[in-house]
Amino acid sequence: MSTPAPPSRAPALTRRLGVFDATVIGLGSMIGAGVFAALAPAASAAGSALLPALALAAVVAYCNATSSARLAARYPASGGTYVYGRERLGPFWGYLAGWGFVIGKTASCAAMALTVGSYLWPAQAHAVAVAAVVALTAVNYVGVQKAAWLTRAIVAVVLAVLAAVVTACLTSSTADTGRWAVGTDVTFTGVLQGAGLLFFAFAGYARIATLGEEVRDPARTIPRAISTALGITLVVYALVALGVLAVLGPDQLARTTAPLADAVRAAGLPGLVPVVRAGAAVAALGSLLALILGVSRTTLAMARDRHLPHALAAVHPRFQVPHRAELVVGAVVAVLAAGTDVRGAIGFSSFGVLAYYAVANASAYTLTAAENRPPRVVPALGLAGCLVLAFALPVASVLWGAVVLAAGAAVYGLRRTATTGT
Repeated sequence: MSTPAPPSRAPALTRRLGVFDATVIGLGSMIGAGVFAALAPAASAAGSALLPALALAAVVAYCNATSSARLAARYPASGGTYVYGRERLGPFWGYLAGWGFVIGKTASCAAMALTVGSYLWPAQAHAVAVAAVVALTAVNYVGVQKAAWLTRAIVAVVLAVLAAVVTACLTSSTADTGRWAVGTDVTFTGVLQGAGLLFFAFAGYARIATLGEEVRDPARTIPRAISTALGITLVVYALVALGVLAVLGPDQLARTTAPLADAVRAAGLPGLVPVVRAGAAVAALGSLLALILGVSRTTLAMARDRHLPHALAAVHPRFQVPHRAELVVGAVVAVLAAGTDVRGAIGFSSFGVLAYYAVANASAYTLTAAENRPPRVVPALGLAGCLVLAFALPVASVLWGAVVLAAGAAVYGLRRTATTGT
């Protein structure tokens, strides 16, 4: 295996983030993406087995997080699994992981932007989504530390809103803990599909790994930030799911388009509905901020290796950010947000991210004991879980995801042929 070394073909980024800020960036992405968006479609698939589906998604996410943390500590450079796959499995697998991440997460950015628009001004959701993308791209442009400060504030607001929702639901006279029980309507396929949809909500720790070149003491900071962010997110998700199920039940939860708002209304506190709607918009903004941050860093890494235009590898001399990559990513997301469907974007994104983590687990499996590898069962279980959940997603998501990955592989093959002349 090749020896890790900082990239030398382009200017390095500045290490400014500690454990706290790195953890907050992961929280902002995971909590913003999941609680307000994934519970209802997951309940539609899993029925009364929503909590087992959540547990299954958490197990796969834990394996992915452990593999990613060990790899990120050894390869503390921007790019995440793009770098790990390249170093451990070969250039093609690194490229395929990076391709899946950039394409999938760009779609996820559009979905989060549209979530902001649908909560703040439903009649002009697309216009608000584009404005949100432009504003957050500007924030990222002036430095990752400023983005971390904004994410910290967003996470604090969202956690306060979620605490109010959980308290309102679990203390309501309409709460029925019997609704947590698994009924006879559950199918194995439904649980897998529900877990695949919920996995979308756990994928935010990738943002920590892709910032590997901008954290202080990465061997210590990255593993701690990833495990802390994932643990907090799992507890939050479990409490919210329990509260919402207690007042709505799985059938009503599956039908709603705004589960947390409907839950506090059913709990007898309609005055909380505007607060929840505002919290959903803030959460989606936090997720979008972290997503744009992560996609631009993977774009930077791929541009350094000329898998994307090398001009995107430029680092701003004052703000120390990949400014061209951020502007291009922001422009593409803005175009998608102007005319994309949220549900389709989420399914497509889930497939691409699961493929990305499959490469991460396969890479971690090759680590040696001297390289601080995880127990072999962890990456093996993570790889199998990613593949199973990916192909359990809705058929349209699987087909489009497979087509895009195949297109990326074809581009790689054509470029390699043109370069080598064979």
